[in-house]
Amino acid sequence: MRLLLGTVVLAAGLSAQTTNSPADPVRTVVGRLELDRYKAHIKGLSQFGDRMQGTERNRRAIDWLDNQLGSFGYTNVQRHRFMSGSGPLENIYATKIGTTIPGEIYIVSAHMDGRGGGEAADDDGAGCAVVLELARVLGMPDVQTDRSVRFMFWNNEEFGMDGSGTYASERAPLQGTAAEPKWLGVIQHDMMMFDHGMPPGPKQSPNADIDIEYQRSSRMADDSAKLAAALHAANRAYARYPATVGADMAGTDSIRFEDLVASVSVRENERVIEIVRGSNPNHHQPTDKYENYAEEDFRFGFNSAQTTLGALGQLAGITLARPR
Repeated sequence: MRLLLGTVVLAAGLSAQTTNSPADPVRTVVGRLELDRYKAHIKGLSQFGDRMQGTERNRRAIDWLDNQLGSFGYTNVQRHRFMSGSGPLENIYATKIGTTIPGEIYIVSAHMDGRGGGEAADDDGAGCAVVLELARVLGMPDVQTDRSVRFMFWNNEEFGMDGSGTYASERAPLQGTAAEPKWLGVIQHDMMMFDHGMPPGPKQSPNADIDIEYQRSSRMADDSAKLAAALHAANRAYARYPATVGADMAGTDSIRFEDLVASVSVRENERVIEIVRGSNPNHHQPTDKYENYAEEDFRFGFNSAQTTLGALGQLAGITLARPR
């Protein structure tokens, strides 16, 4: 019900947030996102190569994420350990604790592992960069959220999604206890920068759009559709590139939650219709390197950070603390 009410408020009242009034805390906070920071996050993860699970480069990337979250002021960085076919692995996350309803939480996520022998810059360094930039801005001392927000980096998405799957199965029964807040929604970011049309052209398509997907066949389809609508409304208010809502979410970590809580994926293209059919020639290839993306590609990915943060402004309740 809280998700429904938050979505109704967002859809009905977001026009009030589109003004340039200094009284609009969401617009102020979205304005603190920085394209250069977003690019730096991608480059930082790209230094470790493709970060395939079970490798030293995967472990070094986890340590780097730990340090980044700590530099944003989070003292509650956690590692969720699990066993995979490659041996022991870790998810890593930090949490912005809500000021008035801390026991309810939105999870914003991306997968930190990659494959293909390149740098996994787009898949999924670009999604991790969205989550990092949200964590940086929401970690600022004067930014408050009514509800909690968790910044989650899944491991081993590429070979089984057992990082997100283990977390979902272990933590779902614990919701509402001291061990785990009640989940209100999962927003996954996976491949954010490359919409060059079909077949893909050399430059960003003039019709490039963000794809927000939920799964129509899931048990939580109605709530997931409402979450997708909230992101779509925020996209119109706070972002440059348009967004399209689809109902065939697949092939990313949010599917592990689709029967448990409202769940969506945010990506550069539709998974089934476009990505699988070759919309991104760098997908799982050695060419998925930071250097192979242009400024327009980075701007497109950055647009997703604006979209998600705008939605969280309403759903989680972003406010700014008054100067003392």
